[in-house]
Amino acid sequence: MRDREASEAGFTLIEMMVTVALIAILAALALPAFFGETRKAKAAAEVQPMFNDLRVRLEQYLQETGSYPPTIGEGSMFPASAPGPTPVPLGTLRTEWQTAKVRISGMDQVRCRYTWATGRPSPLDDANVGDVAHGTPPAGFGFSAPVTDWYYLLAQCDMDGANDGTVDTFSWYFTSSIDPTIRKLNDGN
Repeated sequence: MRDREASEAGFTLIEMMVTVALIAILAALALPAFFGETRKAKAAAEVQPMFNDLRVRLEQYLQETGSYPPTIGEGSMFPASAPGPTPVPLGTLRTEWQTAKVRISGMDQVRCRYTWATGRPSPLDDANVGDVAHGTPPAGFGFSAPVTDWYYLLAQCDMDGANDGTVDTFSWYFTSSIDPTIRKLNDGN
């Protein structure tokens, strides 16, 4: 009797196969989301210190010269190579970055591309209203140029893993001299 009870204890092969299949299905559903969030976290972890560095350099430039450096804009993002989940070497900084005395602290490779735009109140406007814009604020971030000197920083990241360079998969990060909060658009979806 005892031998019969011992042989009936445990799991059948079918029960084990169903369990393994369920675990595989759950893993197939969860792993892409996990890796997607990991890529997004890597982009956010890079953008924060880069924006902080750029913010400090732009403010120093304003103190030294009386205005922010000229706009480089979205057409001249740095680095020039397409962003992606694999970091690319920074290489030599663009001339505009060197003029603004940008020094990237602790990064020699990046996953995103960066740029800035600047503007200042029109000197022809007695009411100090209006703007001599050197860049057009991107839609979707709710940025309105103020009546003082301003800048915004923009980062473009392709962190969805496709590394296809199509605009619809880019995540955009934005901050400005008016609001230091880093905002995101598209988030790689």
